[in-house]
Amino acid sequence: MSWRQIFLVLKREYITRVKSKGFIWATILVPVGFVAFMGIVIFINVWESDVSFEIGIKDETGQIVESLREINQQRYVDLSHIEIDSLRTLVQQEEITGYITITDENISTDRNLELIYSGSGGIQLLTSVQADVREVIREERLKRAEVSEEIQQIYDTNIGLDSRRLTRAGDESDDDTLFLSMVGMAMGIIIFIAIFSYGGYIMRGVIEEKTNRIIEVIASSVKPIELLIGKMGGVGALAITQFSIWILALFGLIAISGPLAMTFMDQQTTQMQSEMPGAAAQPELPSYLDLPALETSLLVYFIIFFLLGYLLYSSLFAAVGSAADSETDTQQLMLPITAPIMIAYIIMFHTWRSPDSLLSVVSSIIPFFSPILMITRIAITEVPFWQISLSIVLMLMTFAVTMWLSAKIYKVGILNYGSTAGFKDLAKWIKRS
Repeated sequence: MSWRQIFLVLKREYITRVKSKGFIWATILVPVGFVAFMGIVIFINVWESDVSFEIGIKDETGQIVESLREINQQRYVDLSHIEIDSLRTLVQQEEITGYITITDENISTDRNLELIYSGSGGIQLLTSVQADVREVIREERLKRAEVSEEIQQIYDTNIGLDSRRLTRAGDESDDDTLFLSMVGMAMGIIIFIAIFSYGGYIMRGVIEEKTNRIIEVIASSVKPIELLIGKMGGVGALAITQFSIWILALFGLIAISGPLAMTFMDQQTTQMQSEMPGAAAQPELPSYLDLPALETSLLVYFIIFFLLGYLLYSSLFAAVGSAADSETDTQQLMLPITAPIMIAYIIMFHTWRSPDSLLSVVSSIIPFFSPILMITRIAITEVPFWQISLSIVLMLMTFAVTMWLSAKIYKVGILNYGSTAGFKDLAKWIKRS
């Protein structure tokens, strides 16, 4: 095996693909799409809807409606003097969104209130009205029970829970479990997509070269194993290039988004202070922009598991491409490859919720699941180093086996024309070569 020949194949594969329009557009559009996504998120968070909903309150007790109006004067309207039939007519004519009838029975017993409305407002309106009504009914019950003000304050108190992480070294740090859970999920999904994308590059490239009979010319001067390794290395270098550009663009966007947001909020605060002298003087950075820092070890592990996952599956994609004459014909051979990836993707949602469960731990060590599941666990929880090491060792051993099998299939498959091989044919190729 000549490393010089492998490098020449790698160089050809890399340069050919890095100059393609598809690669260039994908590299550009992903950061642009991220900017658009962040813009939409910020727009949704700062957008103030001018849509208002009026809920008529027919309060037969005379005790509840004013409390509701203190919560939201624009939403709740006192229509206690109007009959039910007239209220229904107002809803049908869309003069009010809906109405609630409150009787003494709703306060003294657990009888549910009923909102009759047009259907506008959605879940947000329903949950908001439910919370408001529940609060004022509870306060009225406490008043009728002649509960002291001190007891009422106890009922109104909401006890929070602050959490901090204690590492095995004895150091305490802020607990960013929610943020890290989202990062772990994102990293798992990125590796899931990358395996399919870059594995598909290799498979389609092999099929294209077979279709154009280019492979016959290349195979005359390069050994099949050299061609396979060169192709995997070229596409792997392409993946590293693309991801490096995306990561640099991401960090650049994050670096400038915070100061830009603060500048915008400073202007808004200055304007508010000129209109309302009592407004807050110091704006706070929104939580979706004030993100915790990621540990360097997490990024290193992401690169390791991304590369190992790519190597493990790319050799199988190349083998499938060599055994087929068209991309359509690969469907029957793809199941053994796609099944473990899809299973890992499904288990990832369980791992996201419970990273230390037996299923999550065992699955993250299985080589075909490790690229997606182990990085998700590493981001969310503190994974013992022996589990990480074991998963890496098992992936390397599995890669050696799959590479050996793929090389045997590739050696025969690249020169096989006319029909797509079945699993029996692949078994014969492995025994024969």
